[in-house]
Amino acid sequence: MIELLPLFMFLAVCLVILLGYPVAFSLAGTALLFAAFGTAIGHFDMAFLQALPNRLYGTMVNQTLVAIPLFILMGIMLEKSRLAEDLLNNMARLFGRLRGGLGISVVIVGTLLAASTGIVGATVVTMGLMSLPTMLKRGYNPAFAAGTICATGTLGQIIPPSIALVLLGDILSTAYAQAQLSMGIFAPKTVSVGDLFMGAVIPGLILVGAYCTYIYVYSRLRPEDAPAGDEQDKVSTSALLLSLAPPLLLIVAVLGSILSGIATPTEAAGVGAFGASVLALARRQLSLQRLQQVLEGTVEVTAMVFMILIGAAIFSLVFRGFGGEELVTSMFASIPGGALGATLVVMLTIFVLGFILDFIEITFVVVPIVGPALLAMGVDPIWLGIMIAVNLQTSFLTPPFGFALFYLRGVAPKEVLTRDIYRGVMPFIGIQLAVLLLLALWPSLVTWLPGLVH
Repeated sequence: MIELLPLFMFLAVCLVILLGYPVAFSLAGTALLFAAFGTAIGHFDMAFLQALPNRLYGTMVNQTLVAIPLFILMGIMLEKSRLAEDLLNNMARLFGRLRGGLGISVVIVGTLLAASTGIVGATVVTMGLMSLPTMLKRGYNPAFAAGTICATGTLGQIIPPSIALVLLGDILSTAYAQAQLSMGIFAPKTVSVGDLFMGAVIPGLILVGAYCTYIYVYSRLRPEDAPAGDEQDKVSTSALLLSLAPPLLLIVAVLGSILSGIATPTEAAGVGAFGASVLALARRQLSLQRLQQVLEGTVEVTAMVFMILIGAAIFSLVFRGFGGEELVTSMFASIPGGALGATLVVMLTIFVLGFILDFIEITFVVVPIVGPALLAMGVDPIWLGIMIAVNLQTSFLTPPFGFALFYLRGVAPKEVLTRDIYRGVMPFIGIQLAVLLLLALWPSLVTWLPGLVH
């Protein structure tokens, strides 16, 4: 029974979080209580917690994590600059004359937003406020409109520069090094955030293409649910280019510099934050009051992420002190199917946990526990990272606890019922599960581009 203490500690953390306590303090507090109990019964060595100052110092000097506040600043700045609003209006006028054209416009604009902000909540709320009233006014079925917006908003989870991929890249880098050292490889290979960004490009494009295809087919089969717009509603080429150019230039500057190897993700994040600020200035949207709102929002989100990181560091040290890594490794070794069976169990576990935990908690708590064991079994780290990201993206949509559903419910008009939102996301959940299966069957869809660049 004592050997199962790491498992009990993990379950206790999930329970405390479900009770509504802050995640960072739930992680740290639960771990410290278990450490005190383990010390009292002589089953835990407090020397493990002496490594905490070194862990925290390592976090403070970690150059990769500097990208997080910069990408957050970029996303909030673009949200405040009203860039997406102009882009959506022009794209809707371009595609609006087609059946389902407004839905396709929402997906395209949401994709550009995802590639510019990398924050799921911000994208869902922004698209919900801008596009849902327009879609309802045009006669779109409420469930179809809500499902399109929710699914599009979650693209920020997988399309670079995703905050989720930045965090996953840092955690998987450490887990990969641990796995190789456990196998006696003392000159370990590395995996970087840039590798995950490259690995996510093709899966992200597949998802966008699948969404647009579904909307096009659905609007042909059910034309009354996705009517065409006014034939007279046209957009000039100059207006379209003026609204498209800023986000595209920003995406090329950020992602292009990373994928070409010119800049690290942190350096590219700095370019993105600066570029977003310049765009806001050029559009005369950056007053002192708005700048204060942007900076306050950036500090709040960044502080939340790093507080969770500190809590997760305490949790992982106590988990390791109880022999949690050995327990997980032995459990994986006993699962039929070897690495494939273990990966399937981890994916199912993450999918279920995605109902109750945010991607940040899962990244900081679950991935450090299961990552080294899976990677030691020969699983490709880039493929594993993208599979986890797509898996979490699916859990964002799944009723009744999907976070994207809550985000949209908070800004949706009263005539859009909660059951409409739940019903609308079901086809998109099927699409995401199909893409997840596709990536499992053909891992080269993830690994081909990073291999080509390297």
